[in-house]
Amino acid sequence: MIDRVRLLTNQTATIIDIDSTHSDTYGKQEATNYNAHYGTEGYHPLLATDQDGNLLKAVLRPGNAYTSKDVKAFLTPLLKHYQTQLPTTDILVRGDSGFATPEVYDVCEAKDVFYIIRLKRNRKLQNLAEKFVKINDQTQWQEEETHYYSEIYQSASWPKPRQIYIKSTRVAGELIFSHEFIVTNLTNLTAETAFELYHKRGQMENYIKEAKTGFFFDKTDSSTFNANAARMMVSVLAYNIVNFLKQLTLTKHDSGLCVSTLRIRLFKVAARVVHTGRRIQLRLSSYHIYHRLFYQALQRIQAIE
Repeated sequence: MIDRVRLLTNQTATIIDIDSTHSDTYGKQEATNYNAHYGTEGYHPLLATDQDGNLLKAVLRPGNAYTSKDVKAFLTPLLKHYQTQLPTTDILVRGDSGFATPEVYDVCEAKDVFYIIRLKRNRKLQNLAEKFVKINDQTQWQEEETHYYSEIYQSASWPKPRQIYIKSTRVAGELIFSHEFIVTNLTNLTAETAFELYHKRGQMENYIKEAKTGFFFDKTDSSTFNANAARMMVSVLAYNIVNFLKQLTLTKHDSGLCVSTLRIRLFKVAARVVHTGRRIQLRLSSYHIYHRLFYQALQRIQAIE
């Protein structure tokens, strides 16, 4: 279904954002475990979304699973699918520092896929960034400074050097710079452009929030792990169907509406169904203030081949 929507919207590039989230559990559900990062018992699902907010894939995992656990098995079939179904599409994988692992780099490089991943700070990277810091008598200490750098770097766990970009920021009134690092195989970007591209992955947090609040993605009301996993996938399916509605039938102004608003404007609408010999009619009240939006969406749905 996602492939069909992408073809209808003439997408020529795919950005796959990978992330994990937390689903609280209550009682003694199977495979639940304590997650130190969230400080509570639950599950630790792994997800992938695209730039349009579609949930490409989701896997339920025990709560104590590390962020990048099984990420290679998660990514490999996803990349293979898009390279097979949409062979002319460029693919970019983005992830935070929890996915800064050679498994991600290796699978992307093996599949000729671009990646941009945030690196965790360590002493070696800090020392590398500090070499670029320049302070002199003309430094305006009361003004914030941000500088970008490009460097070739090889971690001890990497079989080869890779491109990294550095963002160094000094807050106004402070003496010390703080540094951010990303690793990528996009070697023709400026460091500033690379960070702008990376920070756009923050939109994924909004998609996850919508899946949870609007579709109960994190609901775990069964005692068995498989039942909770199946319940999660029903939420994924419902989320995507509504997201297709936004992409294909709503205006740019209305496509940003959350599902709770769409339920009121499009779904929970008082109407009368009238059966005749030749047709079934859905008659809305003339006082329904969103009738234009309703019929616009309906007409566009009917026009989809």
